Amino acid sequence: MNKPFPLKPLIDLTQVRLDDATRKLGELIALEQEGHRKLELLQSYRAEYAARFEEAARNGIGAEAWRNYSAFLVRIDEAVEVQRKAVDQSRQRTLAGRENWTQHRNKLKAFDTLEQRHLATQSRLVARSEQKLVDEHSAKRFRDRNDESSDH
Repeated sequence: MNKPFPLKPLIDLTQVRLDDATRKLGELIALEQEGHRKLELLQSYRAEYAARFEEAARNGIGAEAWRNYSAFLVRIDEAVEVQRKAVDQSRQRTLAGRENWTQHRNKLKAFDTLEQRHLATQSRLVARSEQKLVDEHSAKRFRDRNDESSDH
């Protein structure tokens, strides 16, 4: 008597899509964290190199060494800026991935709610049907007993 939930294939498809979105979001988060780690390493390296440059300048260095230190600091600054932009882009991709995941999760929740309502309706129908059978059986037994007692 129970009718299967007609949207079950959509629930299954939505679950697959949610699983994919979950996996993709995990990858995006890992990439963003790796980007942050690289940025922190570059910033740390830049700070250490700048400290060495200042120490060398205090102790007196030649013009060639000064130019080399300065040029290298410029290259490190450029690398830091490139990495900072990469982290920002990664953050945007992670936010988009999180939004995608949320949409799939909400859709699955909505389908699940519909399925729960369907199951509750089916349970009520089965209970009514069973009660009707019990009532009919009781009425028949009552009629049969009355027929037997009126025959005496």
